[in-house]
Amino acid sequence: MKKVAFYTLGCKVNQYETEAMSELFSSAGYEVCPFGSAADIYVINTCTVTGMSDRKSRQIIRRAKKNNPNSFLIVTGCYAQTSPDAVRQIDGVNLILGTQDRKNIVSLYEQHSSTMQYSCVSDIMHTHDFDNLNISEYGTRTRGYIKIQEGCNQFCSYCIIPYARGPIRSRYIKDVLEESKRLAEKGVTEITYVGIHIASFGLDTKSEGLAELLVKANKIDGIKRIRLSSIEPMTLNEEFVNKIKDCDKLCHHFHLSLQSGCDKTLERMNRKYTTEEYYRIINGLRTHFPDAAITTDIMVGFAGETDAEFEETCRFVKKAEFASAHIFQYSKRRGTPAAEYPNQVSPQMKERRSKIINAICEESKQSFMRRFVGTDAEVLFEQKKASGYYEGKTGNYQTVLVQSDEDLRNKYRTAKLIEIKNDTFIGKLVK
Repeated sequence: MKKVAFYTLGCKVNQYETEAMSELFSSAGYEVCPFGSAADIYVINTCTVTGMSDRKSRQIIRRAKKNNPNSFLIVTGCYAQTSPDAVRQIDGVNLILGTQDRKNIVSLYEQHSSTMQYSCVSDIMHTHDFDNLNISEYGTRTRGYIKIQEGCNQFCSYCIIPYARGPIRSRYIKDVLEESKRLAEKGVTEITYVGIHIASFGLDTKSEGLAELLVKANKIDGIKRIRLSSIEPMTLNEEFVNKIKDCDKLCHHFHLSLQSGCDKTLERMNRKYTTEEYYRIINGLRTHFPDAAITTDIMVGFAGETDAEFEETCRFVKKAEFASAHIFQYSKRRGTPAAEYPNQVSPQMKERRSKIINAICEESKQSFMRRFVGTDAEVLFEQKKASGYYEGKTGNYQTVLVQSDEDLRNKYRTAKLIEIKNDTFIGKLVK
């Protein structure tokens, strides 16, 4: 039996796709093994969101061949889609597969396993079909992802992803609900709906949208929690929130990418909202979901960002009081409009601004966490740690550690949140 190993870089969509490709190989009679072992086939699912992502993708591709020089190496994902020529130059790559046709990965391997190198990267910008990968089970795990949407039509001026993923394509809501039910029957109790731009779910098929999906998924027996991956801020307007506010299984964690707290910068980024509109959205969420964790992405050092614009971002970030933030430095992506913008910010300035924003966000994060000290929370425990501790997540995505003689893995328990250590709640089980 041939062995296949996978390595995933990047987002939750990539994680879902890797899981689905792994299941395809397993169903075809291949043995899935850890990436560090000597496999016959390696599949690297790459990312290209930043220059660092490109470099990491190349490093992992080269590392795979060192694990077994005689292996067959498949490179797929966003970096393979946008830079197939660069991937082709890496020694040992046998099959280059972009972000489409992954459902055929096993047959493509079997057709070309004796070929020195074969590329199957289609013109993603003219693709209109959803590549219907799916997952039938997650083994013993109680948390799972379901991909509901592909592509993005936003074309933010800094972003390469529309060129890597193509135009928006939605999965049929019937298929999403069927996979949700199937996973629930196999023991998955928490589902995260993921996509490249999940706010656009249903727009291309002119059918029910994301709010309607949440309402219907909320009725599925066996599902206890429903999560959303990163979502476009303006989606969560009053009309949308009114539709979903009674979904008792929806987790109160909303990741709304801000990118900048300055309207001039947002305009250059081609983001489709102002800071005033963004602030109104998060206030509306907090009105309906007082315990909601609002998390975000913030980009520093975007092309042309002045000191005054950065200071404006700092003031807005303080005002927004995020529960957590992913801060990253602008990285020029060849082929995007912003790569040609004048007044690019120096690496040294980007680094300095990162530290300033990070300090602001760390303060608001600690403030958010302190609100819950002394309260009870339902926790889904997943991992056993040292000294009899078990780690899990609350509905609003806070990490909790408790000590227990009982094996708590994949179980829901109520815990009193006693104190905070290293961004983690230390709790005690409530009997």
